[in-house]
Amino acid sequence: MRSLLGVLALFIFENSLPAAEWQTLFNGRDLTGWAANNNPESFAVKDGVLRIQAPGTACAHLFYIGETKEPAAKPEPMKFKNFELEAVVKAEPNSNGGIFIHTDMSVRDKALHLARGYEVQLNSSAKEKRKTGSLYAIVDLDTSPVDETDWFTINIKVRDKRITVAIDGKETLDYTEPPNAERPKERAGRLLAADGGGIALQAHDKDSVWYFREVRVRRLE
Repeated sequence: MRSLLGVLALFIFENSLPAAEWQTLFNGRDLTGWAANNNPESFAVKDGVLRIQAPGTACAHLFYIGETKEPAAKPEPMKFKNFELEAVVKAEPNSNGGIFIHTDMSVRDKALHLARGYEVQLNSSAKEKRKTGSLYAIVDLDTSPVDETDWFTINIKVRDKRITVAIDGKETLDYTEPPNAERPKERAGRLLAADGGGIALQAHDKDSVWYFREVRVRRLE
């Protein structure tokens, strides 16, 4: 168990590191810098807002790939290892969604759920018991900290093996991935990647609608 002095020293160290500049990922006009792994019609920009809704039962995911002069035949997500991600979001009632970190475009089933990385849950539905601010199937919250039909800010921070999530400035979880973490077979890829991974926004199903007004990130030393 860490001593109080050790915790204080770590806090001072982390908060004295130089912070990189914030990088805006969503320009409010179009999907420049983003690519969908399937069903690109799930993602549309109108009046400065990104609207997300899958056309069917299969998931779709929108990955940040970075701005390029010419679109690649097979785009790859830009990798982020230690970083802070912030988004301003809201949802229609009864909507499921999520933000993936340390992920890639590989899928694990016919429903096209992503195979790698962690999902930070966004959920305004009564059916799904894992609520907004959860680290899906790892640290699950049974009560939502916000009314998702109003705009709110979600902050995700990853430093080495530690993940923290805050909603409107209030921390909802603080999780450190243990050495040799074991996952169920169907979630074997739910781990932090040694060299980092992509950021992706999830379109969960046809009955779920999420809106993103701002998305920005800064790398952490």
